[in-house]
Amino acid sequence: MKVCVIGAGASGLCAIKNCLQNNLDVIGFEQSNEIGGTWVYTDKIDKDERGLDIHSSMYKGLYTNLPKELMCFPDFPFPPQEKSFLPASDVLSYLKLYVDTFNVRSKIKFLHAVERVRPLIDNSWEVIVKNLITNMNETFIFDAILVCTGHFNVPHIPKFEGQKTFRGRQIHSHKYRVPKTFHNERVLVIGGSSSGTDLAREISNDANLVLWSHHLKEQVDLKAIKNNVIQKPDISRLTENGVFFKDGTFEMITTVLYCTGYEFTFPFLSIDCNLSCFENYVQPLYKHCININRPSMAIVGIIFNNCPFQTFDLQIRFYLKFLIGEKSLPSRELMLLDTEKDMNERWQRGLSTRKAHSFGDGYQNDYYKDLAVTADIQPIKQYVTKMYSENQQNRKRDITTFRNYKFTIINDETFKTQLLLE
Repeated sequence: MKVCVIGAGASGLCAIKNCLQNNLDVIGFEQSNEIGGTWVYTDKIDKDERGLDIHSSMYKGLYTNLPKELMCFPDFPFPPQEKSFLPASDVLSYLKLYVDTFNVRSKIKFLHAVERVRPLIDNSWEVIVKNLITNMNETFIFDAILVCTGHFNVPHIPKFEGQKTFRGRQIHSHKYRVPKTFHNERVLVIGGSSSGTDLAREISNDANLVLWSHHLKEQVDLKAIKNNVIQKPDISRLTENGVFFKDGTFEMITTVLYCTGYEFTFPFLSIDCNLSCFENYVQPLYKHCININRPSMAIVGIIFNNCPFQTFDLQIRFYLKFLIGEKSLPSRELMLLDTEKDMNERWQRGLSTRKAHSFGDGYQNDYYKDLAVTADIQPIKQYVTKMYSENQQNRKRDITTFRNYKFTIINDETFKTQLLLE
C-alpha cells in the first residue's frame, strides 16, 4: 500500500514514522528544504528565495506554552532538561532527533510542492507535485493520503470599519519576528489567544504603549508586565490615526498587530475530494480527521486547544488502524450520524463555526478516549490531560510566571510540579 504524506512538520514526520512502523510504502512531500514546518525560524516574512510564501509563523523569542512533557510524541520523550518550557529551537532539535531515530528523512522529498490531489475511478489518488529544483511537475499514484500541512500559515484578519482609512502599519502576527520593530510606537494588539497574550507582553519592552484588545471573560493579571500595557474591549472602528473601542474610548495608535488566528486552506485538494471548508469548519470528517466521503484520506491536526504532538500521533494511529484493515470503519451513514451528534453538542456549547474543531480543557480527554476505544489502540496516558489542566490554570493565574514551573512525570497517571526560582 502506497501512502502520501503532505508536509514535513511535526504531524507529517509522525505520519511517516507510523507508516513505516506499519510496513507501508510511504513518501512525504515538503516544499521547503528542511523538516520542522512552523518550528523553523526565519527572518524572512513574505517570500523565500524561490518566491514561495513563508510557511512559518515562528517569532524569535518564542517559548512553548506547554511543558515539554506534553510537547513530545508519546513514545519519544524529550531529552532530559532542567526546565519544562523550551525555546522553539529546542523543539526543532527534538524533531530532528525524532527523524534521525526512526529513519524518517529518507522518505521525504524536499523542495517538492504538492500542486494537486484528486481521486481516480479505482479509488486511488493522483498527486501532482512540482519539483522546485527542476521546476517540472511529476505525477504519483497513491492508495491513501495524509494531509499534514498544519494551520499556522494563512493569516485570518477580521474586518473593521476604518481599516482602509487607517494610515499606520497593519500586520498579522504571522509576520512578527522581533519586538524592536515597534520601538517607541503605540501598538494596538488584537486577540486574546496565545500569540496575543505573548506578543502584548513582549512588545511592551520596546513600545511606548500597548493597547491589548481582547474579549477574554476575565481581565488578565498583568502585575509583572510593564505598566504600559492597557487591556481594552473589542474594537468599534479605526480612524486615520487611532481606534475607538466598544466602551466609547479613543486612543491614538501607530500600528495594528492582528493576533487573530489563521485560515484553514487546502488549495491542492480538487473539488472531487468531497471536502468543504467554511470559516475553518472542515467537513465531513469522522472524528475530526477521516474524510467520510473518501476515507482513504485523512486530515491530521486541524483540532486546536489541545496537546498537539500527542494528538497527531493518536489521530494517525487511529487512521492507520482502519487503513491497514485491522479495524473496519462504520458505514458512511453511521459516520455522518456520529459527526452530526458531535457537532450538535458543540453548537449547543456555543462554539462558533471558526471554533468547530476546538477542544481545550475538559473536552480533549473525551476525544482521546473516543479515538482509542473506537480503533482499539493504545490510549494517551492519563497524566497528559491532568497536566494540561494544571498548566492552563497556572497560565490563567499569571501569564508572566507560568513557565517557571517544572513538571516531572511519576507514572502513567501522576506527575509532580515544582516552582523553579527565576
